[in-house]
Amino acid sequence: MPIARLDSRALIRVSGPDARTFLHNLLTQDVENLAEGDLRFGALLSAPGRLLFDLFIVGEGDDVLLDVAADRRDSLFQRLSMYRLRAKVDIAADDRPVLASWPVASEGFMPDPRHENMGGRRLGELGEGPTVDATEADYHAHRLAVGLPDPAADGGQDVNYPIEADFDLLNGIDFAKGCFVGQETTSRMKRRGTVKNRMLPLAFDGPPPAPGSEVLLNGDRRAGEVLTGVEGLATALMRLDRLEGDLTVDGRPVTPLRPDWLPPA
Repeated sequence: MPIARLDSRALIRVSGPDARTFLHNLLTQDVENLAEGDLRFGALLSAPGRLLFDLFIVGEGDDVLLDVAADRRDSLFQRLSMYRLRAKVDIAADDRPVLASWPVASEGFMPDPRHENMGGRRLGELGEGPTVDATEADYHAHRLAVGLPDPAADGGQDVNYPIEADFDLLNGIDFAKGCFVGQETTSRMKRRGTVKNRMLPLAFDGPPPAPGSEVLLNGDRRAGEVLTGVEGLATALMRLDRLEGDLTVDGRPVTPLRPDWLPPA
């Protein structure tokens, strides 16, 4: 069972008597009923509803831990501090590592809430027993094989809406929780079914195209854009009305895949 250390991820601890309410009113996920050891997937959006930070949210005692892209931790810290106002919360870095296993390792790993095939995550070093025996590149190759986008790794933060990054299909938005930052736009897109683009896996032969490469339909109609990839697989932001036909990137044929979590067209 592979275990990888995710050096691209870092932790923030939010504590204090108002910690749950504070985060509940900001994030796309329910935080008030987060139990000890619960792991949830969510995001902090901009006021217009675009994706700023993708997050894993963990209950630890009365505190809440946020698992965020390491190169975005300082930005998230500043954003949370801006929202804090008079809330009785403390926001601090937590320097434990983030580990991932697939499938879920038994000791101290929490099931990844996005999809059962993603395995689990652990905050903190391993004890006795299993050891880190895989790389972060191995983890992302597994993620792409499952078909999951990762906005922090694939690009799309500050640009796309969370539904375009499939948060509504991967347990990243609680539409029943009430208000959160960007909730109006997000709920309207879901209610009206106005999603035109989604991050989807592409299959092809050979090395991945460069990020930003255009996906063309029948040679001349833009159908999407490659975000990132590995040998034979990539994530692309695709137009849902242009998935059928002769799709190419840099003249190479590519095939959009429909993961089991993606509803039928």
